[in-house]
Order: sequence, then structure tokens, then C-alpha cells
Amino acid sequence: MTLTFTPYDRPVRAAFVGLGRIYDLNVRAYVDNPDVEVVALVDPSQERRAQRQADWPDARTFASTAELSASGVEVDAVEALLPIPLHVEGVIELLNNGWHVNLQKPMCNDLESAQKMLEAAEANNRVLRVMENYIFYQPLRKLKETVESGQLGEVSGYHMKMVGSGQGGWDVPASSWAWQFQQMQHGRGILVFDDGWHKLATALWLFGPIREVRAWVGSTEILPEIKIDAPTTIAWEHDNGIRGVWDITLAPSMYLRSDYYTNDERWEVTGQRGYARVNRCTGRGIQQPSLEVYAEGEMRSYHALDDDWGSSFRDSGRHWLRWLHEGDGPLLWSGDEAVDVLRFALAVYASSAAGGIGVDPRSLELEVAGP
Repeated sequence: MTLTFTPYDRPVRAAFVGLGRIYDLNVRAYVDNPDVEVVALVDPSQERRAQRQADWPDARTFASTAELSASGVEVDAVEALLPIPLHVEGVIELLNNGWHVNLQKPMCNDLESAQKMLEAAEANNRVLRVMENYIFYQPLRKLKETVESGQLGEVSGYHMKMVGSGQGGWDVPASSWAWQFQQMQHGRGILVFDDGWHKLATALWLFGPIREVRAWVGSTEILPEIKIDAPTTIAWEHDNGIRGVWDITLAPSMYLRSDYYTNDERWEVTGQRGYARVNRCTGRGIQQPSLEVYAEGEMRSYHALDDDWGSSFRDSGRHWLRWLHEGDGPLLWSGDEAVDVLRFALAVYASSAAGGIGVDPRSLELEVAGP
């Protein structure tokens, strides 16, 4: 996408569109940040608008984007925290209003929709960023630094593990679950696609483009007509020959201590001279240092990294707001880069549907990649 962007030399005038549960995480980038001025809050719920305005007393509130657009309030950029089924039309509307957009993941459900969003950004000469907080999680950033330093030697392979538990964590509104159930009906599960977007993004971030994916997506009924996409196993090979494996397990009766969602997540990279392991992220299952590195016969444990998952949202948002002032460097992710994550996810579904055969994400066409 070609874009002519002029960095801002004043605080960015920002609007939050969507004030649900995820707002509590994304807002951290905006608090006490001289790079930004929050001028508007948008949500159909009057209760939510009143609740969030306590954070920004000077911001005006609106029930819809259309009301904001007609109000005369000057907006430069939007923090788009919409339910996934509303991403495509919602983002196109925001871009058509002439606003830059920082979109909560996943980008959308299919390649055709992604293309429409990219075309809207280009037509309006506006930036579309799809935020990815995991690549700002400090233990994962230190893991990447360790791998690239050569401490582990040549990388032999890596794996990720996630256990989705059903007990613990913060309250999630029923309305949020309703949107997720709608996604499930369209074949986009909460573990593989919604949360899984994060894991697939870290794979691309760590080791680059992927040439083949093999997957077996399972299904477990937790309530009548409500099925969760686990157990699931996904394996892939990067262009550089490094192979990865991601194992997803469901434990609905397991308690997991967490300030946020109840996911027990781990990453481990094995090299020819050692390994590095991130022991947790969203939840606090394993009470060990968040990062451990074993090399040359010695184990080094990192106790002082910022392993609060919420901090990754803060740092990702600050990166975006600083980028709007500098206009240089990676967006993490740009719209085009987010499409690579989407292709990875769609290749997972395509492989599983075909019995686990190898699928090149770049081979997927628009007409076969939809729900």
C-alpha cells in the first residue's frame, strides 16, 4: 500500500470506538501520555459511556460513529475496539471519515474482507494498523533477543503450548461471549482464531514467513450447541526451515490464577547449544521466572522482567502513538502484515478440513479463504 503520511507535531486527537472489556487494557497506553489527547468516546451503551467518561472528563461521548462524524469534533486517529463481526464495515467507515485506525485483532475473518479494508485505507490515504500486544510482552521480547544473539546456537525448532481453563480470571460480559459465539458459528473459534491470532503472530515475528502448515482442529462441546476448538495441534515450517508446533488443550474445570483471561501459555525455542522458555503470559500458572535460558550447562532465570500481560497493551499502544509522531519504523503490524497472520490462520483451517495435508498460506485465494 502506498501512503503519504505527515507525522503530527502536536498531541494526536484520538477517539475510542468501543468501550467494552478490552478497553481496560488498551486505555493504558493513553493514560498520562503527552503524545495524545482523548477527545471522544463511542459506544451504543449509555452505561459504558458514562463509566469511561470518568477516565476522560473532557472527552465528548457518542452512541455511534455517525454521531461522532456529524459532531464537528476533530479526530486524527481511532482506537477501534469493535466486536470482530463488525470489523470490516466499522473500519471502512472509520477510514472513510479520514481517521487513522488502530484495530484490535483479529483483523477479520477472510481475505476478501481484508482486501476491502486495505483498499479503504489506501483510498483515504490513512494508516490501518492491526495491533499485536504479544510482541510487546517483555519476556517474549527477551526471548527473541536471546535467540537472535546466538546464545542458543542454530535454532533446531520451537513449540508453544496453551491450556484454556474455565476457572479464574476477570469477569467477561455476556455481550462479549455472544459475539464470540457468533464467530464460532462462522467457523472462527475462540482458541484457534481469536486468541490464536496472538500465537500465530508471534511465530511470524520470531522466525519469518511460513511455507507450509499442517493442522488438526478438534472440537469439544462445553454447553449444548456450544463447541470449543480444542484439542488442536498445529505444525508448520518457516521459509528458513525452522519448524514450529502449537498444542492447544482444554481444561474447563481447572482453576488458573489470572488478572485477565485464564490461559496457561508457554513458548520454548530449542537451539543446538541450549533452549529458552517463556513460562507464562496472560495467566500465572507456573510460578517460576517468566523467562529461563539454558545454555553451556547453566540455567539463567529472569525474575525482574515486566511479566504483567497488561503492560504489553500499554507498550503496543504507546508504540502506535509515537509512530504517529515520527512516521518511521515498523507499525507492528501494518495492514499488509496482518494479512500474513490471517493467511496463516486460514491455512490452519484449510489443512484441517483436508485431513491435515500441508498448505502453503500464500496459495490461498480470495474465493476459497472465506468462512
